[in-house]
Amino acid sequence: MSSTKGWCLAIAACAGLWLVQNGSRDVTPPMPTAAEAFAAGPHAHTDAVAAPLPPAGPLRLRIPYIDVDTPLIGLGLAKDGGLEVPPPADPNLAGWYRDGTPPGAKGTAVVAGHVDNAKGPAVFYGLGALKKGNRIEVSRQDGRTAVFTVDAIEVYEADAFPDDEVYGSRGRAELRVITCGGGFSEKSGYRGNVVAFAHLIGVRAGAEG
Repeated sequence: MSSTKGWCLAIAACAGLWLVQNGSRDVTPPMPTAAEAFAAGPHAHTDAVAAPLPPAGPLRLRIPYIDVDTPLIGLGLAKDGGLEVPPPADPNLAGWYRDGTPPGAKGTAVVAGHVDNAKGPAVFYGLGALKKGNRIEVSRQDGRTAVFTVDAIEVYEADAFPDDEVYGSRGRAELRVITCGGGFSEKSGYRGNVVAFAHLIGVRAGAEG
């Protein structure tokens, strides 16, 4: 998959409008703490790893800890090679990279969404507040719900985004949830990306919406 540098810049162009127009430069999205990074060591919440599911498109993503419940649309690549973004006019909408791995299948699935738009906080505004061990649930078209556990929350500068670390396959079903973050510049927007790393730990029958 191509670098997300172009994708992050596309999101920041919208996000900056809210911060600048409303004088909200001091009200920025939560940043991941050092304790939630890989460098802090593993979290003892679980050693469980579920067997990957057959590929099936996702319908909806839920992150109860930060009150996220969003439909998922398919995203492709933009002309600059970065990931397309969901329509910024709908703040409660995320997307998945439809030419990549579907969530729950073997490989690394990618979900992306805005941190804010011109009107205020958007679907992944609270992503940086996640903790290791939080759950992420993805309802799928095959009637199953894939349940993931968060392994780490990292923040990366846009010009030093580690493609292989984020998108590389580890031989199991993994998920990345990505939004913009890493500090804000009034001139250039958000400086980087917040990335939630998660892996599959279970499957429930029923897609729930």
